[in-house]
Amino acid sequence: MVKDSYLQWLVKEIKTTWWHDSGDPDELQQALLHGATGVTTNPVLISKTLHSSPEKWNHLLKDIKKDLSSQEQAEFLVSVVVKNAAKMFKPEYERTSGKLGYVCAQVNPAIARDTEAMISMARRFHSWAPNIAVKFPVTAAGLDALEECASEGITITATVSFTVPQVIAVAERFRKGKQRAQQAGKIPGQCFAVIMIGRLDDYLRDMANDSKANINESDIRQAGLAVTKRAYSIFKKHDYEATLVVAALRGTYHMEELTGAELIMSIHPKYQTLLLQPGIPRDPQRIDVSIDSEVINRLETIPEFVRAYEPEGMKPEEFVTYGAAQRTLTQFSQAGWMQLEEYRI
Repeated sequence: MVKDSYLQWLVKEIKTTWWHDSGDPDELQQALLHGATGVTTNPVLISKTLHSSPEKWNHLLKDIKKDLSSQEQAEFLVSVVVKNAAKMFKPEYERTSGKLGYVCAQVNPAIARDTEAMISMARRFHSWAPNIAVKFPVTAAGLDALEECASEGITITATVSFTVPQVIAVAERFRKGKQRAQQAGKIPGQCFAVIMIGRLDDYLRDMANDSKANINESDIRQAGLAVTKRAYSIFKKHDYEATLVVAALRGTYHMEELTGAELIMSIHPKYQTLLLQPGIPRDPQRIDVSIDSEVINRLETIPEFVRAYEPEGMKPEEFVTYGAAQRTLTQFSQAGWMQLEEYRI
């Protein structure tokens, strides 16, 4: 009997599930074989699949209107990639009565401070397919857009998020939006609250190096894990309806240390390949193992870790100014959305 792959084991044997982190059709097909239950896309991933494999998309792009503005073109290209993934994962959505099978579609990163623009774009994205999860950045404006869209029954993914206070804010605002939807007689969608675990580690590593803090690489590799484990315990304590999604892995250790948690791991094909190699530990309840207190003490000498780790470490109006958020929004804009605006069809 063929033993299940590590990724198949996750889905079949424990509460942890996983999403595929790309929009490439061939990669999506492989992900489905190993039990992926959803898809993460963002402007960078969409730009990469279009530029690296244009032949896969030509038949879907041939009828594009020639008089589109650059913004309209970018949105159209997002729709092509996202709709294709949504079609591939619709059977999973239907099989689970809308619990699984979602595909993320991210709003333009350049409008991260514009609530009304994000809401308008979200409504368009929501119309593409029943299994679309519209991605908002976790800024103050993004939280306002999130609650409003939740009240309309739109499924949401909250991204550009790295910290405990951000995902708590997402869960609280979704709870309000869900209650508003129910009061209006609407069927609420779902909410997925992202922690970009590796991007937080990257940022804190730079902060530690710049300040010459007494922090080693082992400590840094546990920073995002500490934040995620704390966020997870808070979500369970408050019985939040939002589901945590851990994204931007930097190694198999991020996956291994969170097994057993009732959350979603968003895994890039690079790390899927590593996780499919023999010998990956299969601890069904690693989520319950706490980060060593001495590691936490050392990490707390970095003010930016404290802001990420403490539930009240930041207020919503500070989210957009957090260094990791600024880095990510800039990358998503310059290496993603702007590339889609300039794409030659």
